[in-house]
Amino acid sequence: MRLFQNIRRTFPEAGINSPSPTQPEDPAQAPARVPPLLPEVRSLRGGCSACREETGLNFGFTMAFQPIVHLANRVIFAHEALVRGDGQEPASAMLALVDDRNKYAFDQACRVRAIEMVSVLSPAGRPARVSINFIPGAVYEPKTCIRRTLETAARVGMPLENIIFEVTESERVEDREHLLAIFREYRRSGLRTAIDDFGAGHSGLNLLAAFQPDLLKLDMELIRDIDQRLPARRIVQAIVEVCRDLGIQVIAEGIETGAECTALIDLGIELFQGYLFARPAFESFAKPLFPGLGRT
Repeated sequence: MRLFQNIRRTFPEAGINSPSPTQPEDPAQAPARVPPLLPEVRSLRGGCSACREETGLNFGFTMAFQPIVHLANRVIFAHEALVRGDGQEPASAMLALVDDRNKYAFDQACRVRAIEMVSVLSPAGRPARVSINFIPGAVYEPKTCIRRTLETAARVGMPLENIIFEVTESERVEDREHLLAIFREYRRSGLRTAIDDFGAGHSGLNLLAAFQPDLLKLDMELIRDIDQRLPARRIVQAIVEVCRDLGIQVIAEGIETGAECTALIDLGIELFQGYLFARPAFESFAKPLFPGLGRT
């Protein structure tokens, strides 16, 4: 039985973590406790010895999900899958266990886990979009390494256009041509692509000139307090105009305040992600808040 047939749609507005330091918690809207884990989700955790033997991993993991919202339409555009430990350990603790010996197994297992969990968490017959981070160095041959992703999507009935693969622009990429080959193969397969943390690295414009992804996520440091920083607004405005000309959708991530959001709306951005709307929800979909900003 599907998740939404078994549990009320009363997910915590702000997930399970502590409130953002810039936003005092409203006692009237205090986050509820994490609902009991359903068997359908529990069965997908990384603790299964058979799964560990198959993937070559010696540790378990699961996922939290944070929504990306289309603010004008007040709907969820996609859910970003964020790796967590089975005991809700943060992503940094999980990534500390990844090295050159197991990065391929970890990358493959994360893809499968994210797609399977989204299939379980989505309403019946309406699979949600999922955004999955991938490790370029763990993709040895793009056409071969994508097979398990395609097989998993077919098995759970996930449309390929609902799967977004994002790579961090600041991540060290030894072979840019290899990354471009990955992106092109994913697009050829019907998957969507994204560049994450755009503006945090040193090769963003060169990468964008060589390949135009479906989505571009602005680095949160670029948009922090953007309502108070004219140079940042001018830079973001230019990025938005370039992306509009290239047919790329822009996502502003890390939004914490209404003032930041309003400034970005004025710059033409429609897709948002951040604590202002919802915190990551452990093994579930968070229900986002849509603050009244006067322009939505």
